[in-house]
Amino acid sequence: MKIALDAMGGDFAPQAAVDGAVMAAQQLNGAAQIVLIGQEEAVRPLLQQHGAAAADLLFIPATQVIAMGEHPAKAYQQKQDSSIAVGYRMLHAGELDAFCSAGSTGAMLVGAMFSVKAVPGVLRPAIANFVPKLSGEQGVLLDVGANAECKPEMLEQFGELGSLYAHYVLGIETPKVGLMNLGEEEGKGTTLTQAAHQLLKVNPHVHFIGNIEGRDLFNSKADVIICDGYTGNVILKMAESIYEILNEKKMHDPFFDNFNYEAFGGSPILGINDNAIIGHGVSTPLAICNMLLQSYKMVESGISDQIKSTFKS
Repeated sequence: MKIALDAMGGDFAPQAAVDGAVMAAQQLNGAAQIVLIGQEEAVRPLLQQHGAAAADLLFIPATQVIAMGEHPAKAYQQKQDSSIAVGYRMLHAGELDAFCSAGSTGAMLVGAMFSVKAVPGVLRPAIANFVPKLSGEQGVLLDVGANAECKPEMLEQFGELGSLYAHYVLGIETPKVGLMNLGEEEGKGTTLTQAAHQLLKVNPHVHFIGNIEGRDLFNSKADVIICDGYTGNVILKMAESIYEILNEKKMHDPFFDNFNYEAFGGSPILGINDNAIIGHGVSTPLAICNMLLQSYKMVESGISDQIKSTFKS
């Protein structure tokens, strides 16, 4: 198994990327090979500093970098030797099993759609994120930013994608799917959520439990929570701010510590023909490490093939 990391992605790259990759390689202990993609003059010296600890890491040179502020589509097309473009090209060619980056979210999404592409039948891939539960388990929230505006059929598919991930990667036997809304009653919500509710309640591929409210986010009512990307991104950023506020006040609790983005490392893109994860722009070595470990779990679970098989039928 080969898992690639964009060594130039993130505010603290390439230092954080290299340090995180070395940490992950030590934890994987030979179960997968980590491939670093980036500018040789920036990455090689850092690998040398780690000495024997970095000996098993493979390095692939890429001369260009897509900056956070660049137009994603234009930059991806014009910078074909960027670390993101090279990573996706290798992923599409079957040279990698997964690709991770804490770089431009837009470029990662563009690369996914231009190279490995969406699974046939999937209207729009979604970015998923993890929700800590008071029970100690994890849930899945999607979409958290890829699709600010959605059609009812897209929300229905998010329910299917999230269910597959929750089952095959998180190990939840029959994931409960809830539609984020402003009331539990079936008739509540916008035109979008009302229409999505009607589709979900007759979908045989999901265990739909109906509408849920914001207060149900961290309880066990639903394992998979679906919403449009605008709503999901607001929820995600609010949860991150709760951790930051508590940390600033020096208040620590095992449950709230799970709100720290470092705990999971990144957000998988679900609905594409391969495995890709987007990390936080301010990723630390620990976040990079956990993103790589998460990608290992995705590959091991065969989630990409499960999604393709489901939507093919």
